[in-house]
Amino acid sequence: MHSNETASVSAPLLRLIHKAIARDGGWLPFDRFMAMALYAPGLGYYANRSRKFGMLPSSGSDFVTAPELSPLFGRALARQVAQALAASGTDEVWEFGAGSGALAEQLLSALAVSGVAARRYTIVDLSGTLRARQAERLAPFGDAVAWVDALPEQISGVIVGNEVLDAMPVQLLHFDGADWFERGVVLAGDTLAWGDRPTDLRPPFEGPFAAGSTIEIHPQAEAFIATLAERLVRGAAYFIDYGFPEAEYYHPQRSAGTLMCHRAHLADTDPLVDVGEKDITAHVNFSAIALAGQDAGLEVIGYTTQAHFLMNCGLLDLLAGAGLAATANAQKLLTEHEMGELFKVIGFAKGCSAGFVQSPMGFVRGDRMHTL
Repeated sequence: MHSNETASVSAPLLRLIHKAIARDGGWLPFDRFMAMALYAPGLGYYANRSRKFGMLPSSGSDFVTAPELSPLFGRALARQVAQALAASGTDEVWEFGAGSGALAEQLLSALAVSGVAARRYTIVDLSGTLRARQAERLAPFGDAVAWVDALPEQISGVIVGNEVLDAMPVQLLHFDGADWFERGVVLAGDTLAWGDRPTDLRPPFEGPFAAGSTIEIHPQAEAFIATLAERLVRGAAYFIDYGFPEAEYYHPQRSAGTLMCHRAHLADTDPLVDVGEKDITAHVNFSAIALAGQDAGLEVIGYTTQAHFLMNCGLLDLLAGAGLAATANAQKLLTEHEMGELFKVIGFAKGCSAGFVQSPMGFVRGDRMHTL
C-alpha cells in the first residue's frame, strides 16, 4: 500500500493545478499539466518523497526499471560506455534522470574494473528527493560523482539516459475526423476533465488517422536532444526507452495514443486521477528523436531493441555462473514479452573515431536504423 505521505500531496497539488487552469483562462495544455503533475516542487510525482522504484508492489514501489531488475544491465551497458569513452578520448559520463542511482552504481563499478574508469560521473536530475537518495547510494564513490542543476555550455563525454525521454511532458492532439484539436485540462466543477481547442499543430506523420484518434507529439524531448547536440563537443549518447519508429508509433491500431500511468506495478490510462501519486509516461517516437539529433549535428550510430543491444554488449557472457534467480531476472531484460522488444536503444556520436561510428559494439547485430 502507498503511504499517507504520498496521498497527502494530491490535494495541494490539485489546488496548484486549479489555480493554473484559472490563470490560463480555464484551459491548461496537457504538457503543462504533465509537468506540474510530475515535477511541481515537493508535490509532483518525481518531486515528492514516495518510493518509485522496486521489484514488487509490497515494497511501496510503482514500477521496476532495468537497473533495479538486474545489475547485469549496467555491467553490459558499461562495455559500450567504455568503448565510447576510448573512441572519443574523453573521461566523463553524464546520466540524465538517474532514478534510484542503481545504474550509476553499476556503471561506476564496472568501469572501475574495465581499465577505462570515468574520472567524473555527473548526474542531472530534477528531483531533489531522488538526488538525496542517489547521493546516499553513491557515497562510496566520493568526489567522482557530482550533481548539476543546469547543463554547461560544453560537454565532452558519454551521455546515458534510461527511461528519461518517456517522462518528458508531451502535447496531446485529438482528431475528430475533419479537424485537429489540442487536448488540455479543464475544470468540471471541482473535477479535472479533458478539454479540446482548435490548433495549427499537426502530427509529424501523414497518417491516415481515424476519427476519434488521440496522439502525442514530443516537442520537449526533441528540444532536449537538440540542446544536447549543440553542447556536446565530443562523445556519444545512448537513450534506452520504450517506444517505436514513427510509422509504428502513429499506426491506426494505436489510435488511442500511448499515454500511460503507473502505480503499485499496475497501469492505467487516466492521468487526471490521483495526480501526483502515480507516474505519467508516453512511449517515445524514436524517428523524431533521431531527426532532432541529426538536425542539430549528431550522427545516429545505431537503433535496436534492448535485447539485441545487451546481447551485443555481452550480457549472455556475464550470465555465466549466475544463479537461478539472477538468470531469471536478467532474462526479463531480453525476452520479447518483457523488456526485450518494447524497449529500444538509440545511439548518437560526435567527434568520435571513424571506426567506432561505423561499428559501435551495441549495434553490431540487429540494427534497425532503416526503420526510423
